[in-house]
Amino acid sequence: MDNHLPEAFRMKMRLLLGEEEYQAYLASFGQERYYGLRSNPLKLAAEELLELAPYRLAPVPWCPTGYYYEESARPGKHPYYHAGMYYIQEPSAMIPAELLDVQPGDRVLDLCAAPGGKTTQLAGKLQGQGWLVANDNSLDRVKALTKNVELAGIRNAMVTHETPDRLAARWPEAFNKILVDAPCSGEGMFRKDEDMIRQWEKHSVAVCMGMQAEILRDAAAMLAPGGRLVYSTCTFSPEENESMIAEFLRQHTGFRVVPAPAAHGFVPGRPDWAAQTRGADTPDEAEEQTAGAVRLWPHRIKGEGHFAVVLEKDATPVASEPEPVRLESKPAKGRKGSAPARTTAPDLTPWEQFVKDNLTQPLPGTPVMFGERLYLAAAGSPPVAELKIYRPGWYAGELKRGRFEPSHALAMGLSRGDARRVLALPQDSSRVIRYLKGETLEVAEAELECSGGVSSKGYVLVCVDRFPLGWGKWNQGMLKNEYPAGWRWV
Repeated sequence: MDNHLPEAFRMKMRLLLGEEEYQAYLASFGQERYYGLRSNPLKLAAEELLELAPYRLAPVPWCPTGYYYEESARPGKHPYYHAGMYYIQEPSAMIPAELLDVQPGDRVLDLCAAPGGKTTQLAGKLQGQGWLVANDNSLDRVKALTKNVELAGIRNAMVTHETPDRLAARWPEAFNKILVDAPCSGEGMFRKDEDMIRQWEKHSVAVCMGMQAEILRDAAAMLAPGGRLVYSTCTFSPEENESMIAEFLRQHTGFRVVPAPAAHGFVPGRPDWAAQTRGADTPDEAEEQTAGAVRLWPHRIKGEGHFAVVLEKDATPVASEPEPVRLESKPAKGRKGSAPARTTAPDLTPWEQFVKDNLTQPLPGTPVMFGERLYLAAAGSPPVAELKIYRPGWYAGELKRGRFEPSHALAMGLSRGDARRVLALPQDSSRVIRYLKGETLEVAEAELECSGGVSSKGYVLVCVDRFPLGWGKWNQGMLKNEYPAGWRWV
């Protein structure tokens, strides 16, 4: 496939790398690709996935929850994928979230989040504590992002689709951890996806640089004193990497680069490339700091091309906290059931009755209504001020005409022990696939696990082994399938 590389790209890479390493890079196009997935800590420990997976896994050295798998394994065609037990992700793409060093209780923003791989990785590190905002300014991409948030069973995430400048105006210094996986020219993905080569020829590096600079500026405004920001791209271009960071540091003197460990075959950033881009013989002070970044090259590691740098904001506290503007929130336009958040307290009796009848314990979060839809917002979530909110929290279900209908997202965020009625099917059961296809199942009453003295009739949490797949409604030996049509096994 290296024959398809644009000549301008070839000339640039030969100049940057030198002939010997350039040839090693070209040779990587004739080598096998590496495929990866991450276990979901919200569902199970990484070691448990090793025991349960019916295919061979090998650890990704820079990600404790990451594994390589063989292409023939096809983990996306296994019921465990539909249980949200893992996320399929290119191995190099796992490094930015690792460098962000998220801890339980952090306030985290994934600013360019779709389709959600890094969002799910960050949520796993939070372990349900603190809160996470996942944002993307494309409505179509936000839909994929939301599905992955729900599949992973994330309870403490808000999904927005806004421009970074609007978020920055309303959430100044609101986050102590921010990930900017910036839109870029995608040179690091040429080996993986030939379409990225065609896109590179259409979209100039200069256009990407303009977007990146604006996103970084707005991210800096949303980072709290002492907070950490990770900027990453999947391109080799020094203009979008070292030069971008050097210019950011010149304009934001309260930031510094925290050197990332150059382990696992990673190589340090290249201040000299930034200086060359500027037309200088030697790097200046800002460019020198970019040596603390890391570059991932496909001829040096088992993965594709990537760049990442850790930025830390000075810990000097601000004189006073800005008073947030608290206006009526606006859900995403075009979303089924969209409506402004209620200004009067809704009658939550049907929801409370559902919890009493079907769950073993109350659930965390503050109830928020968008039309008929009920969400559970994480404690301490940032205020919404006329922002485009796609999900203000964990989507619980709908209040309709005095009754409550649970959502699929609610089922995916539960554990087996949270439900009063459970049907646990082994992963090799044909009924698992039939359930995922939306079929009604014959289920003997004795197969149900009921707790708290409830009758067998009612909502059942259907699981593969001990991991939730979705809802069913049992009555007289038949399980009516509640698995959503858009999620079904094809």
